[in-house]
Amino acid sequence: MAVSVDEAVSTGPARDRTPPGRRLGGRGRSVLEVALLTGLAVVMLFPVLWMIETSIKDNRDVYAIPAKFVGFRVTLEHFRDVFVAPGGGRSALSVAFLNSALVAGASTVLATVLGVPAAWAYSRFAVKAKKDQLFFILSTRFMPPVVVVIPIFLMYRQVGLIDSKIGLILIYAAFNVPFTIWMMKGFVDEVPAEYEDAAMLDGYTRLQAFWRYTLPLLVPGIAATAVFALIFSWNEFVFAIFLTSSDDVRTAPPAIAGLIGGTTTDWGLVAAASVVFALPVLVFAYLVRRHLIAGVTLGAVRR
Repeated sequence: MAVSVDEAVSTGPARDRTPPGRRLGGRGRSVLEVALLTGLAVVMLFPVLWMIETSIKDNRDVYAIPAKFVGFRVTLEHFRDVFVAPGGGRSALSVAFLNSALVAGASTVLATVLGVPAAWAYSRFAVKAKKDQLFFILSTRFMPPVVVVIPIFLMYRQVGLIDSKIGLILIYAAFNVPFTIWMMKGFVDEVPAEYEDAAMLDGYTRLQAFWRYTLPLLVPGIAATAVFALIFSWNEFVFAIFLTSSDDVRTAPPAIAGLIGGTTTDWGLVAAASVVFALPVLVFAYLVRRHLIAGVTLGAVRR
């Protein structure tokens, strides 16, 4: 019996031949994964949400028992107290925030300016005992800051850098340069050296070829490295509390920690100061988010 083409080839939609049990199992697994991720996000974000809530609560609601999650009076007085002193003028916290911005920004720029050319040199040139030098550079980050803070304090006292912003900038840059070199060396390795060779054939010097061709391709890596270096300098506490003593030089972490203690603690002020302290790094990371994502994923596919 002859079979026509129209009868042999069905024009209707293809049927899903997946067994019903497997379809339901896959859907149930997705629901379970979403539920677990949602629970994990709630647990991780709850301290942040509680900090934000405390910063906008009235003092009466901050100390209420049981704690009020909803139904409290919203106020911005704590944020005003962060920037304005009780008698008027700038508060000590606002000065500390400015000091943190200056110290963290300058140390990050200095570490980047020193670390990127060093990483390029280690990537491009045949340096004697290169692996040993790179390991020595990395070994400076093995010890936590609290281990070396006393020798650094004694050295700073001899050269007169105690209680100075330049002292904090130098020590933060010294800790960030090894990290910058190691991070940026991986990014430089991903940029073909043939670009610089072609530029030098056109008459450019080695440094001009690096500046005009290689450096623009390293912007995502520089952004990613700068974010991590900025976070270290912004959050650093040990050096800031040991090497500074006056409100004119002290950065935000020890200034916020100084609000806790004594007979009473203004937790609303502490929470508001913490919110203000967290915003600059978040804003900076948001502004460089595209470069940051590209820098983190750079090198995922080997050429």
